[in-house]
Amino acid sequence: MMDNQFLICFLNELQKVMNDKREYLIELDSVVGDGDLGLTMGDGFTAAYEAVRDSGETDTGKLLYSAGKAMSIKVPSTMGTLMASGFMQAGKVLKGKTELADGDIAELFAAYEEGVRKRGKAEVGDKTFLDGMDPAVVKLSHSLENGDSLLLAAQKAEKAAEEGFRRTTTMIAVHGRAATRGEASRTLEDPGAAVAMLMMQAFAKAAESLF
Repeated sequence: MMDNQFLICFLNELQKVMNDKREYLIELDSVVGDGDLGLTMGDGFTAAYEAVRDSGETDTGKLLYSAGKAMSIKVPSTMGTLMASGFMQAGKVLKGKTELADGDIAELFAAYEEGVRKRGKAEVGDKTFLDGMDPAVVKLSHSLENGDSLLLAAQKAEKAAEEGFRRTTTMIAVHGRAATRGEASRTLEDPGAAVAMLMMQAFAKAAESLF
């Protein structure tokens, strides 16, 4: 069983990877968007981490909701709002939990994906964040159900997210500025899916701390 220290560790790894990859995300986003994704994700996930790192909050749901709320205030852009919505949805689902089993972690990511899906009104295949996150969520759940350790399941989820990100080069964009390119958007890598890939990298890194 885990407590909120694991989630704080995850949030720390999350803000570190987003800041480390800030220029990478800016470069990706400059092709299909306005180029501010690296700044938004770095600042937003840092705000989420700083809001809860010393809070002493033992309720997992409240901690995640607080992280999401802080992110939504810090970066009220489209992508910032979507990522914050994921945290807040996960917070609602895990409200009242003070200890987390491996299955609760799978539920957290599934709820995060659902929060983004509902807020963004997108579906898998629309060439968005979901195309990186959904394969990871599915792989994480199946891996844990088959008896894998959380670390191995996290590593498999990380790989699935990367593969999902790479597959966005076969999709036509449905949302955002990239959608205006129509067929020409097909070969481009989706920045949102890259965020999902980096998120799962952070999760795998946090899982290493348990072993």
